[in-house]
Amino acid sequence: MTLRRYELAAWGLGVLGLVVSAAGFLLEPSVFPFAWLAATICWIGWPLGCIGLLLIHALTGGSWGYVLRRQLAAGASTIALAPLVAIPLAVTAQRLYPWLQSNVSERLQNGFYLNAPWFLARCAIYLFVWSAMPWLILRALRNGDADLTLSRLAPPGLILLALTVTFASIDLIEALDPKFASSVFGLMTIAEMGLFALSVSVVGKSQAQASRTEIMPALGRLTLALVILWAYLDFMQLLIVWQSNLPREAAWYVARLTGGWGVVAGLIALLHFVLPFALLLSPRLNTSILGMEFVVGLLVIASVLRCWWLVLPAADSNFGFTPIAAMLGVWGVAVGLALRAPFGALPSKEALRNA
Repeated sequence: MTLRRYELAAWGLGVLGLVVSAAGFLLEPSVFPFAWLAATICWIGWPLGCIGLLLIHALTGGSWGYVLRRQLAAGASTIALAPLVAIPLAVTAQRLYPWLQSNVSERLQNGFYLNAPWFLARCAIYLFVWSAMPWLILRALRNGDADLTLSRLAPPGLILLALTVTFASIDLIEALDPKFASSVFGLMTIAEMGLFALSVSVVGKSQAQASRTEIMPALGRLTLALVILWAYLDFMQLLIVWQSNLPREAAWYVARLTGGWGVVAGLIALLHFVLPFALLLSPRLNTSILGMEFVVGLLVIASVLRCWWLVLPAADSNFGFTPIAAMLGVWGVAVGLALRAPFGALPSKEALRNA
């Protein structure tokens, strides 16, 4: 299957998903806002994770960054969709976050932070920073001194990215329950985005052309490191909340660990950590393209499930067709845009790396 056919398939799924999502807006109005938010936070992790990996590689070096540079650049370019994806969230924001109403915000202890004016101001900052950074990075990649330019951009860029992702994760996910608080949630989101972007990029690389088997061990080690980092942070948050046993924090987990969502939590643990961890320890798999494709495929599926698991329990509604349609719609359009991205000619140094 050629890249052109992949692109057409992505656009087709995207349009179909958006049409069905529009039906969900009318037929499942109580579910649509949460379904769209879940699809948004799942997708946004791709371009933001790609930005982070590009900047980290500029500081650390390594063959993995050159091999995946085109895929990371294409993923980062999809951030252009952010203003459009934000429109349905803006329309349904008060359904997602009742504290946007002044009479509700005033009764909250953290109402000084969770209120409409400050929330809108922060969202404007996020969109500005996230739109400017890919533009600067992609501009640098088209120049002959890409490595030098990126190394200068990386320190302030990573600081801004870490700050905006941390606060955005609080505003968009934690704030679904304004009483829940976690000091590690932002760092956990950053680790998840990096792992997700790496997984999608490995899939894209393997589908675009034959990957070199000698680079697989480096990609396997990097994937394993991010899997362990995410699992450690996620488990520590659960452990601290469990030990503290505070009603305002425990309630967040109770909604996500009981009933059907408890089964989903078990699947996430299996697909996001247990299986990838065990498989990535195998030296044979680390040199296998098909093996790496299987592992990163598990991680992508787990990330989608995790986004639903984070958001949809707050809807207090049954899982319908709208979450699937919204996920297909946003992801179809994003993948189609990435496959159309003109990154066929990157600096000559990348060609020397056979990327």
